[in-house]
Amino acid sequence: MSITVIIEANVKDFDKWLALFNELEDLRQEEGINFKAFKNSGEPQTSFVIGTAPSKQVFFDLFNSPERLAI
Repeated sequence: MSITVIIEANVKDFDKWLALFNELEDLRQEEGINFKAFKNSGEPQTSFVIGTAPSKQVFFDLFNSPERLAI
């Protein structure tokens, strides 16, 4: 069963963070995870990631992966 994921995070440099986030797109696609990243226009150091994952376990596996943690 798929899940909807909403993540709010503070980042030092949104553009740099977004570039790193985008580098993981192939990995997310391989796992069936579809995310989009957004910047809070009122607070430019706040990012949001919204999307779906095939399951909680698939999401947690990617979220805790070395590639994602490097961000």
